[in-house]
Amino acid sequence: MMLYQALFRAVFSKMDPERAHHLGFGAIRATAAIPGAAPALRSVLGPRDPALAVKALGLEFPGPFGLAAGFDKNAVGIDGLAALGFAFVEVGTVTGRPQPGNEAPRLFRLTQDRCLINRMGFNNDGADAVADRLARRAEKLRGRRRPDPVIVGVNIGKTKLVPEQEAIADYVHSATALAPYADYLTVNVSSPNTPGLRNLQAVEVLRPLLLAVREAANQAVPDRHVPLLVKIAPDLADEDVTAVADLAVEIGLDGIIATNTTISREGLATPRPEVEARGAGGLSGPVLRPRALEVLRALRTRVGPEMTLIGVGGITTAADAQEFLDAGATLLQGYTGFIYQGPFWARRIHRGLSRGRGRGRGRGLGHEHGHGHGVDQGHQGRGGNDGRGDSTSGASQ
Repeated sequence: MMLYQALFRAVFSKMDPERAHHLGFGAIRATAAIPGAAPALRSVLGPRDPALAVKALGLEFPGPFGLAAGFDKNAVGIDGLAALGFAFVEVGTVTGRPQPGNEAPRLFRLTQDRCLINRMGFNNDGADAVADRLARRAEKLRGRRRPDPVIVGVNIGKTKLVPEQEAIADYVHSATALAPYADYLTVNVSSPNTPGLRNLQAVEVLRPLLLAVREAANQAVPDRHVPLLVKIAPDLADEDVTAVADLAVEIGLDGIIATNTTISREGLATPRPEVEARGAGGLSGPVLRPRALEVLRALRTRVGPEMTLIGVGGITTAADAQEFLDAGATLLQGYTGFIYQGPFWARRIHRGLSRGRGRGRGRGLGHEHGHGHGVDQGHQGRGGNDGRGDSTSGASQ
């Protein structure tokens, strides 16, 4: 931790944030490419406490804490990221068509607050290219005696150039291409960086979108239930959070991810002129945590105890993670803390949760969530698609 902080201050903090991301991610990928390195690292850094295992979405997660979408947009570093101790990795956001995203600079640090502002704009290779990449990874796994231990979620969003009235077809294209390689799908309607995207959170628009994506996933993968979640914004009014929760229950959605980045700039210690100079974009980091927890508690109260809720937004420490679990989260995700805390961050979160349980704090994690909707209790995740056979662990901006 201290070594990374020194490196961050001396090197990374002086770099353009997007360049620093590419260099750091490149190092992770290069390490994972060394034969045997990823499994060896995962055996040391991955969650090892059986008490932290979570059964949700018809899958068995080795721990509750995963990597949020936005870090690996194109599914190029899944194994390296999982090797660092994340219990699952959500790739994307992937759009129906390839797109470059917004003009740089588009990623900014607020170091005093340990926050980020991004207006990346869903830069990615497109659904077809990412599906091909996931298919090649799956093919490599077929010959392994040991099935793939990495649970992979795929986050899909709207192509910027696609008009709102054609958004459903765009999402359906992505779902059709990517569902065969996903342990779960997330419909992202909450990034502030695609014009009009957040309008899709209105339930009268969201209902047909989610139903269409559900049908597309069913048709693409007829022999397996691919869990479907929706990711919502922290900026939704309380009544809109309630409306999304009611819709999720009504249509049998598998889960909700709460929350995405915020357009608010409240609560920052960074001087306002410095914040304003960064311009528009989604804010992430510790300042988001209070609202993310509010939304999470409201959702849990509304949807009941069974639906899977993934809590994300401002988690930095194991104490933060436990607070989200106590607020009703089934699983957790983080991203910004990874930038500021370094490569062993996920390991520290899981170890801290284990120590807290050993001292009698925190609720148990071995319960099951999200097994409705006709999902077999013995669901194995992507079973016929990546050669994992009888594995029970399953494989955004």
